[in-house]
Amino acid sequence: MSRAAIALAFTGASGVAYGLRLLECLIEARQTVQLMLSPASQIVLAQETDLKVPGTPAEQEKFFREKYRAGEDQLRVYGPQAWFSPPASGSNAPRAMVVCPCTSGTLAAIAAGSADNLIERAADVAIKEQRRLILVPREMPFSAIHLENMLKLARLGVTIMPPNPGFYHHPQHIEDLVDFVVARLLDHLDIEHQLVPRWPEHS
Repeated sequence: MSRAAIALAFTGASGVAYGLRLLECLIEARQTVQLMLSPASQIVLAQETDLKVPGTPAEQEKFFREKYRAGEDQLRVYGPQAWFSPPASGSNAPRAMVVCPCTSGTLAAIAAGSADNLIERAADVAIKEQRRLILVPREMPFSAIHLENMLKLARLGVTIMPPNPGFYHHPQHIEDLVDFVVARLLDHLDIEHQLVPRWPEHS
């Protein structure tokens, strides 16, 4: 499962709707997903959504499998200290990783090479193994520290994608704005989708 999988991490930044929609689209696209939720992301989930996401990785795996009708081997959820999970090792790393949304603290830890939890370690593995790593930092405004960390990572080949939706597709609902961002993420993961019209197909 691991080498064909996509690792997806939710951290404690606002904007968990982007991560949830990406997870849904990955499952619909028959991708295998390794999901990681930081403790802070679970607080954000409770604050920004009506979802009653349980607390343990095993319960979370069952919850998201049922919600998105994932196949038995299509979704795995790993806790912050799951050091023996596939994303923690370069010998069994996923083909890509997305941190969505990404806190400025997680961004800083990844830029510094810190690996105090599985999300940071998995990102470190993605960089050293030259796998695709996409960070979706949700902060405004960015400080010089944030920008310097992003520049450092971009120079290492990391894709920095702040969730800045376009408006040329004439969004009518919040979900349309979310889908615009998720569509760009799927593009960078080389996954086909029909979420939004492509430029200039909107006209």
